Amino acid sequence: MMIDLEKISSKEDGEDTQWLPMSDLMSGLMMLFLFIAVSFILNTKRVAEKYDDNQQKIYQALQSEFQSNLTNWKAKIDKESLTFIFTDPEVLFQTGRADLQSKFKEILTAFFPRYMKVIDQYRDFISEVRIEGHTSSDWSRLVSADVAYFENMRLSQERTRSVLEYTYYLPEVENYRGWIKKNVSAVGLSSSKIVLNTDGSENREASKRVTFRIITNAEAQLRRLSELK
Repeated sequence: MMIDLEKISSKEDGEDTQWLPMSDLMSGLMMLFLFIAVSFILNTKRVAEKYDDNQQKIYQALQSEFQSNLTNWKAKIDKESLTFIFTDPEVLFQTGRADLQSKFKEILTAFFPRYMKVIDQYRDFISEVRIEGHTSSDWSRLVSADVAYFENMRLSQERTRSVLEYTYYLPEVENYRGWIKKNVSAVGLSSSKIVLNTDGSENREASKRVTFRIITNAEAQLRRLSELK
C-alpha cells in the first residue's frame, strides 16, 4: 500500500492554518483585556489621588473658617468624611420634638452662610451636602425596638427638614438657594449610626446629633468604580 506523503503534509498544513487565526484572536483578546485592566487601575489611582487632594483642601478650609467657633458650639469636624458635627443634644432639640431650639437657631444663623461660602469655593468638586439627623435607640419602654427605630426615623427626618428649611430661608444664603435645591438633602438616619463607648455600649447622648456631610465628586466616582470590580 502506497502512502501519499504529499497529501498528508498538505492536510496538516491546512489544519495549522486553521488554528493560526484562532491563536491570533486569543492573543488580541488577551491584550485587550490587559489594556482595560491597566486603564482601570490607572483611572482608579487618579480618582483616588484627586479625592485625597480635594478632601484635604476642603477640610483645611472648614478648619480655617470655624476653628474659633467649635468649642462654643460644641461642634467638631471629621476630616475623613468631611462632616461638620453638632454634638450637644440639649442645644439642638427638646426630647421628642423637631422644632429648633432658639440657641440652635442662633448657631445655624452664624454657621450656615459661612459654610456655604466655603462650599461655593469648591462647588465644582462637590456633588452633594447631606444634612443628617441621628438619634439614640431610645423611645418609649412600651414599644418594641422595631417600633422605636421607625419612630426615631420619623423624628430624625422631621428634624433635618427643620434644619434645612431654617437655613434655606436665611437672607444671607439667598444667592445660594438654586444650588441648595439641587445639591443639599435632608436625611433622617434614626439610630442606624449610634455612637459607642469604649466598652462597646451605646453612648445615648453622643448619638443624638445633627451633621452636615460633604460628598465630593471623586468620592462618588470611587464608589462607582468599586461597584465595577
